[in-house]
Amino acid sequence: MSGDLVAGRHGRPRQPLEEIPQEYAAFKIEQRGIDLIPDAERKMRPSGLFWLWSGAVFNVEFLFYGTLIMTFGLTVPQAIAAILIGNLFYVFLGFASLQGPKTGTTAFMVSRAPFGQNGNRMVALFNWFTQVGFEIEGIYFVVATVILLFSLHGTNLSGPAKIVVIVLAALLQMVLPLLGHATISKILRYLAYVFIVFFAVLAGFTFNRLHLSTFHPKPVSFAVWTTALVLLISVGGLGWTENGNDYSRYLPRSTPGSQTFWAATLGGAIPSIILEILGVLAFTITTKTVGIAQIGVPQSFPSWFVTPFLIFAIFQLLSINTIDMYSSGVTLQALGVPVRRWGAVIIDTVVCAVVTGIILFHGNFYEDFAGFLLYIVVWLAPWFGILMTDYVLRGREYDSLSLRSSRGGLYWRNGGVHWPGVIAQIVGMAAALMWINAAFAKPPYTGPISNHFPGLTGGDFSWAIGIIVGALVYWALGARGVRREAAAQATR
Repeated sequence: MSGDLVAGRHGRPRQPLEEIPQEYAAFKIEQRGIDLIPDAERKMRPSGLFWLWSGAVFNVEFLFYGTLIMTFGLTVPQAIAAILIGNLFYVFLGFASLQGPKTGTTAFMVSRAPFGQNGNRMVALFNWFTQVGFEIEGIYFVVATVILLFSLHGTNLSGPAKIVVIVLAALLQMVLPLLGHATISKILRYLAYVFIVFFAVLAGFTFNRLHLSTFHPKPVSFAVWTTALVLLISVGGLGWTENGNDYSRYLPRSTPGSQTFWAATLGGAIPSIILEILGVLAFTITTKTVGIAQIGVPQSFPSWFVTPFLIFAIFQLLSINTIDMYSSGVTLQALGVPVRRWGAVIIDTVVCAVVTGIILFHGNFYEDFAGFLLYIVVWLAPWFGILMTDYVLRGREYDSLSLRSSRGGLYWRNGGVHWPGVIAQIVGMAAALMWINAAFAKPPYTGPISNHFPGLTGGDFSWAIGIIVGALVYWALGARGVRREAAAQATR
C-alpha cells in the first residue's frame, strides 16, 4: 500500500512515497494517494478550500435538488425552511475537514484511528459505494443533458448512440481525477466564477416570471417535510463529510482550525442555499421541462439561453464528479486494494459507465436516486459521530505514521480491529434504521418507531439518531482506551 516500506526489485526496502519530493502544481499528474502529504507540498490556502467547495456545489445538480424536494408536495415556505435548516448542517463538513491539516492524509486513513486498520475496511467499503453512487448520478446527468441537447436540435439518439455518449462521458470524467488535487482546485474555482454568471441570468428569468400567488398546494405533513430535510442533509453537509479531509490535507499544518472550518462550511453552504431555493422557485413556474425531467430547466426560459446553459452544465457536472471520483480512488486504497490512484480511477470509470447504462435503459432515476440519498445516511451518520467523538477523546491529535502503517502502530490493537468503533457503527446503523422514512424510495421502507410518536408519525430522524447513538456507544466503549492512546502518544 502507498506509504509503507516495501521491497524493491532486489529485495531492498523502498523509500516511502511521502519521502519522495513531488511538485504540487496544476495540470501535472498527482502521484499522491493515501500517503502523507509532506509540509513542503502543502500549498493550499483556506480561500482555495472555500472556492473548491463552492466550485463543486455551484452546478445544475443543486438546482435539481430544489426541484426534487418539491415533488414531495411541499409548499414554497416549507421547502425554503427545509433548505435553510438542512444547509446549516454544512458545519458537519467543516468539522470533518479539521483532521486533514493535522494528519496530512485522507478521510478514510484518519478513520483508522477509531476503527483500526482492518475494522476500517467496513466503513471504507460503504464509502466507496457511496462515492460511486454520486459519480453515477453525475454521469447520468451528463448523458441526459447531451440527449436533451440533441433532441432540442431535432435529433433523437438511438440506443447505440446513447451508449457512445455514456462511454465518452465516462472517459472525459477521468481527466481531472487523474491530474489530481491541484488541478481540481484550480478548475473548480474558475468554473465557479462562470457559473455564478449563468446563475444570475437564470435567476433573472425566474424572478421575471415568478407569481407565487398562483402556486398554493396544500401543506404536507411534518413527516413528509422531515423526509425532504434528510434528503438535503444527505446531499449537503453530511453527504460531503467523507470527502472533507481528502481536500483539506493540502492545507499547511499551521492553518488555524477556525479557518479550515469556515472555508469548508461556507464554501458548501452558500451556493447550496442559493441554488436550491432557485430550484424551488423555478418549479413553481412550470413543472414541465424541456425534455428530461431531471435537468429541471423550465420551458419558460428563452431558447437562446437553454443551449449554452446546458453545454456549460455538462462541463460543470463532469467537474463536480471529480470530487467523488478522487475520493473514491483514495478510499479504495484505504480499503486495502493494491492499486495506484490512477488505477482506482479506471476501476471507478468502468463501474460508473456500466451502471449508468443500466439505469438509463432499464431503471427509474427518481426512485433509484431518492432511495440512494435516504439510505446512505444510515451508515454516514454513525460514522461521522464516531469520527468526531474519537477526535475529541484523543485531544485532536493523531499519530500520522500509525495511520499510514498497514500493520502495527498505535491503532493496530486487536489484529487491526478496534471493536468499540465497529460495534458503535453497527449499533448506530441499527438505530438509524429504526427511525427512517424511505416510503418514497425504492425499495420503500419505514422504520418501526417512525410511527410511534404523536405528531411525528412517519418522521425521518435517521441522521440525528445515527449520529447520537454512534457517538454515545463509542464514548461508552472506547473512551478509556482512546484516552490511554492519546496519553501514550503525548509521551513519545
